[in-house]
Amino acid sequence: MREIVTLQVGGFANFVGSHFWNFQNELLELAEDPEADAVFKNQALNMDVFYRYGETHQGVPSYTPRLLSVDLQGSLGSMSSSGTLYNGGSSVPSSVMTWDGNVSTQASEPRRRNLFLQSLYQEEQENSFTVENGVSGAENGSQKEVSDGDIVEQLENDVQYWTDYSKAHYHPQSLYELSGLWIDTHKFDNYGIGRDSFSGGLHGEEMSDKLRFFVEECDHIQGFQFIVDDSGGFSPIAVDFLESIADEYTNVPVLLYAVRGPGSAIDSISQKHRVSRKLHDAVSFSRLSSLCKLIVPVGLPSLSKSKASRLLCIKDEKPYHCSAAYAATLHSVSMPFRMEPVGPSADSTYASGALTVNEVVQILSGQARQNMVTILDAAMPAPSLTGNQIEQTFLRNLQPLTPEVSEHVEDLQSVESMIVLGTLGTGGQRASIHEVKSMVHAAYEHAITRPIFSHLSVAQCPLPIPLPFPSIFGNRVGQHGELLGTPVIGSSSRGSLDVHSIPVAARLRSSSAVLPFLENRLGDLRKFGIARGGPGAELLRSWGFTKDESEDMGETLCKMIMELKPRTQTSSDSD
Repeated sequence: MREIVTLQVGGFANFVGSHFWNFQNELLELAEDPEADAVFKNQALNMDVFYRYGETHQGVPSYTPRLLSVDLQGSLGSMSSSGTLYNGGSSVPSSVMTWDGNVSTQASEPRRRNLFLQSLYQEEQENSFTVENGVSGAENGSQKEVSDGDIVEQLENDVQYWTDYSKAHYHPQSLYELSGLWIDTHKFDNYGIGRDSFSGGLHGEEMSDKLRFFVEECDHIQGFQFIVDDSGGFSPIAVDFLESIADEYTNVPVLLYAVRGPGSAIDSISQKHRVSRKLHDAVSFSRLSSLCKLIVPVGLPSLSKSKASRLLCIKDEKPYHCSAAYAATLHSVSMPFRMEPVGPSADSTYASGALTVNEVVQILSGQARQNMVTILDAAMPAPSLTGNQIEQTFLRNLQPLTPEVSEHVEDLQSVESMIVLGTLGTGGQRASIHEVKSMVHAAYEHAITRPIFSHLSVAQCPLPIPLPFPSIFGNRVGQHGELLGTPVIGSSSRGSLDVHSIPVAARLRSSSAVLPFLENRLGDLRKFGIARGGPGAELLRSWGFTKDESEDMGETLCKMIMELKPRTQTSSDSD
């Protein structure tokens, strides 16, 4: 067993993570559903990589994500921080008497479950009754009172918390709220605020204890999947946590996704706030990147206006929407980590190209160029193999979800790891592993420039679309993710009631196309924070950084840039 422990730190990271675990939950349910497509029953995937077996206080077996989620207090909505499986009673012993006078209790009204969570709870109660009494669902005689249409409509209009659409059950060690931070979420928006709020408390120790719980029960941990909302105050919290991980788990690689929603890119009218935002972005990236093996920036200023959403209908103002698209891609990237490995020259009928986290790190950052900043590309839904010129167009369908990336760059030293899931072939049938591999190989043959190395992972299993997935598909996307000849009349978007699964292609790419992203951060740090008289120099000092530390961060970014620039260009820049 080669387990992965997932960490989600910050608001948007947990929005992404909630969708991610919904996909895993859906795969598990479809594998047990006798009426589901056979492709979901033969996934050739080992879900134990991400999940752990356990037992509730009542002795009921449980299967929960190997996850630690960190967020502000009050971010769990109607969910308890002990999860949903282990609510066995009060945590305060009734026999302990500390006061015999009058007691007044002030408690806020708990948030009511929405229709989706109510239906989930009702279904679980019915299943429990069925098991305990040995009767079938039909004999139970219960009726579904809320329609799926009502559930989908309410989610589209009223998601406030990431738990509002979460299907997964969580272990009590998985959910950690940062108590005592009495601050408006919208003001928790820069490195300094997060650093001040996190210092001097027991949070770091408590988080490390929870993480240790999951790591110590692993037989052979292959890595950490770390998702952090790096748009505000959670960055320094993640940095402190990563420092602790580096000290305690020295040889365990960290694959870090720095995610942010479109709202974080809105420019302020205030010059002071603009300087603060630019310095935050530079400091956050420099610090986070120094503590992981591979960092993947994810989050476009406007996902709805990007080429990546050509077949989607996304509302940027809804984290529920944007996080779903990013989570679908992260799910795809993670598929090789749980594929059952076969011989070096053999392919399973259902999957090919198994990798570990460390192998992905070595492919992308351990080649001739030691670059650990990776671009994430996606095609969602991915094209079918029925087009006349699929070999010429397939690679063009992959569009970046990493911001500030150059579009037309000929990088002769680029390396890639590509994942293709559930591709459709002739007659709407799933294409075979061999057909997909042949098509991708032909696509590279037709490409003007090719990477020096590309690893390909393929699975017949598509991305399943669970009920609480948002209505973000355009009206030309069919039930299985196929592209319809004519748009569906009457709606501009489609959701889980119309689309049941989609093919997805994702790619991690080490390329000099990421240079603008790095150069912008270095330029802002130098201009606003390091240069003499810079308008943000005092701000950096208030965040706890000395002049030497600020210059060290600049040096870190500079080395990343030099690693990606051609040697001839590097020489001319230094002249």
